[in-house]
Amino acid sequence: MKKQTAGRDQLGTLAPKFAELNDDVLFGEIWSRENVLSLRDRSMITISALMAQGLFPQLK
Repeated sequence: MKKQTAGRDQLGTLAPKFAELNDDVLFGEIWSRENVLSLRDRSMITISALMAQGLFPQLK
């Protein structure tokens, strides 16, 4: 059975390939590469990107 995520739930019907790439490739393969970029560094990059865009409510 294929794992369902929020991306697939919201985009699966409209853009199934995009939802697959988002869930499986971006968050499945790339985000989980802990030997390339540590969890701490990934979190710092995410926080910096959110702050740079002024998306402060998403930091909670």
